[in-house]
Amino acid sequence: MSLWKRQLSLDELNQTSAGTMVEHLGIVYTRMDDESLEAEMPVDNRTQQPFGLLHGGASVVLAETLGSMAGFLTTTDGQCVVGTEINASHHRAVASGSVRGVCKPLHLGKTSQVWEIAIFDARGKRCCTSRLTTATMG
Repeated sequence: MSLWKRQLSLDELNQTSAGTMVEHLGIVYTRMDDESLEAEMPVDNRTQQPFGLLHGGASVVLAETLGSMAGFLTTTDGQCVVGTEINASHHRAVASGSVRGVCKPLHLGKTSQVWEIAIFDARGKRCCTSRLTTATMG
């Protein structure tokens, strides 16, 4: 059974990014199944820090993007989700290619949600683990 209450295609999800930081950083939703949402982000001049590595803040943007959209997908009309806290542990450097974020719920309550976002490099090695807490309003 799917945890998603809203039924949007990947194309529709990607259209929501038009004109936002999500689009600017090149984040693209790539996969959705009954329990998770995934997106990819390039490691390039938009997402690297001055020393040529993936910027930790860009990883956090990817994580919050995934968690916020996943939260939205679990709500119904008249509800919205806002982030209230995020953290990230960076495990390994990434210098090029792309990274893939995989978002899964840890807790889905009536007024709060907690999402874990694991970010992997192109070789499938975990480079970041993030946790996003959201509040459901409406």
